[in-house]
Amino acid sequence: MAIRVLVVDDSSFFRRRVSEILEQDPLLTVVDTAANGQEAVEKAKTLRPDVITMDIEMPVMDGITAVRAIMKATPTPVLMFSSLTHDGARATLDALDAGAMDFLPKRFEDIARSKEEAVQLLQQRVKAIARRRTLLPRSPAPATSAGASRPLSSLRGRSPLESRTTVATPAPAAPAERRSLPRRSGKSYQLLAIGTSTGGPVALQTVLTRLPANFPHPIVLIQHMPGTFTTAFAARLDGLCQIRVKEAEDGDVLRPGHAYLAPGGRQMMFEGRPGAARIRILDGNDKVNYKPCVDITFASAAKIYGGNVLAVVLTGMGADGREGARLLKEQGASIWAQDEESCVVYGMPQAVAKAGIASESLPLPLIGEAIVNEMVS
Repeated sequence: MAIRVLVVDDSSFFRRRVSEILEQDPLLTVVDTAANGQEAVEKAKTLRPDVITMDIEMPVMDGITAVRAIMKATPTPVLMFSSLTHDGARATLDALDAGAMDFLPKRFEDIARSKEEAVQLLQQRVKAIARRRTLLPRSPAPATSAGASRPLSSLRGRSPLESRTTVATPAPAAPAERRSLPRRSGKSYQLLAIGTSTGGPVALQTVLTRLPANFPHPIVLIQHMPGTFTTAFAARLDGLCQIRVKEAEDGDVLRPGHAYLAPGGRQMMFEGRPGAARIRILDGNDKVNYKPCVDITFASAAKIYGGNVLAVVLTGMGADGREGARLLKEQGASIWAQDEESCVVYGMPQAVAKAGIASESLPLPLIGEAIVNEMVS
């Protein structure tokens, strides 16, 4: 049975363009279109589509408000379209907080090297999130003015529980919260490394808000995301978490209790020695599919930190992270993967698990607590 899609955008040209791309795939069918958020909310109720593609800036009702209303009335996987600007990044993150599962830039040429690749990417994303209806409903974020972001400074110093009430997180797969933590290994660590892609922004918020301010090791984060988004995303995480979070810069010294988010469009590596390692931010090879690339950062961590790393692979499409995790594993590092039930896309974690590299497969709501149990004395 074909996946039924509702396409929402105030531009008739863009509605037609997205519809034509989706209809090229025999597994996808566009059941209707809507020109604003209010129409989207009403048509979601009557048509019950499997997936909704949603613009952010629209008349009558904006996309963020529409997502919030849809998640309250008829929870449906939503793919947001966004401009690659700073304001667009902040609005997209607001939409993810409201309950959207994933996003893509409106200018397809910004995410693909050819028209064919862009078409396939959009089709794949829609099909991927359609399979994850089990993660719904999500708790809607508190109502804010259209497109507005919450003041990040007001969140500094809140407990993880208080911080989590301000953002939407995937509904845990029962009985995830009742599962026991993995037995503590007693291993010595010097670095926590986390790689993710599709579904990663919400997953990272869920994990990082569990970490205490006195977390004893540096943390590196690799999220597949455009360059204009990583700056805004790092700032948002910094406001939500007790640890400090920043977009990584060339020459940054890795410090305990600090998380460094790889900048979009570039590669993050390390030089030096444990305890005095520095971050190197490089343009990297254009032939590499991902910028930033989890494999590249994990491999660099293996050279500097050896086996004294806990690497966690979260939700994401593809297999990025598998080979880097393999190198870490060969050095004696611990590798964990997010379980299938709590992933938006069980691609990257599955690749690590199927290769026999991961020692633990954990539900998202448990991962942050498990990290603290494993790495904090």
